[in-house]
Amino acid sequence: MSRRRIGFWYRLAAVICKPPLLVLFKRDWRGMEHIPADSGFITAVNHNSYLDPLSYAHYQYNTGRVPRFLAKAGLFKSGFVGLMMRGTGQIPVYRETTDAATAFRAAVSAIEKGECVAFYPEGTLTRDPDLWPMQGKTGAARVALLTKAPVIPVAQWGAQDAMPPYAKEKKLRLLPRKTLRVQAGPPVDLSAFYGQEPTAEVLRAVTEVIMAAVTEQLALLRGEPAPAEPYDWRKAVARERRAAREAARAGKGAAAAAAGVGPAAAPEPAVGPQQARSTQQAQEDESK
Repeated sequence: MSRRRIGFWYRLAAVICKPPLLVLFKRDWRGMEHIPADSGFITAVNHNSYLDPLSYAHYQYNTGRVPRFLAKAGLFKSGFVGLMMRGTGQIPVYRETTDAATAFRAAVSAIEKGECVAFYPEGTLTRDPDLWPMQGKTGAARVALLTKAPVIPVAQWGAQDAMPPYAKEKKLRLLPRKTLRVQAGPPVDLSAFYGQEPTAEVLRAVTEVIMAAVTEQLALLRGEPAPAEPYDWRKAVARERRAAREAARAGKGAAAAAAGVGPAAAPEPAVGPQQARSTQQAQEDESK
């Protein structure tokens, strides 16, 4: 999609969003030469702040190739945000319904029409303690194999300084003035997978290649080496629950010993609100 075909709604979004972004933040943008000048393509982007979709969209808009995001269907339902999401042609994702595949069909159709479709392969804000990309979901890999479109890895850093993920209060921390860093890398080479049956194993392998490329770009932005293995959120949640159960059993046994009675089976520990939300989110993300 060329700059002259960006359209009214995207231009309106730019009129609203760009001035405060230009005033409030510094920018460090790299790798724009890797964004294709024409034809459809995919971007795979890391996610570490509620603010970084604006940072990435600003970067991408300035290349003349505006992205179509896959976003939660609830954002499209009402109000000004819903109006803008619909007007700019973003793609709704219906989680845990038979319509979930509709988003991928819409993504394929958009790419075939020569547009850019942006994926956050992690499916949510990273849960990695150091904000490195987690293991990705397979949606971007599936669309990449169907379309054979270029997959451009994009890394972001800096938005988390202004709006940290999972902070108790979602307030902007504007001073001192933060720098929003975005870097695009060369297309990911997926040619070895073309023609293969898109089995779960193949899709997982493609996803790992894509996420490794995104992580490599982020390591360049951060100027430090990335972890040897991506963070596995589901395993981390399982470890936390197992540790909580073991701690509860140990506490029950100690109490029983102090009271001079025999050991009794410990009840399942109560799950705190944050842990419950993490488990529910993990289940929702896995269903995508």
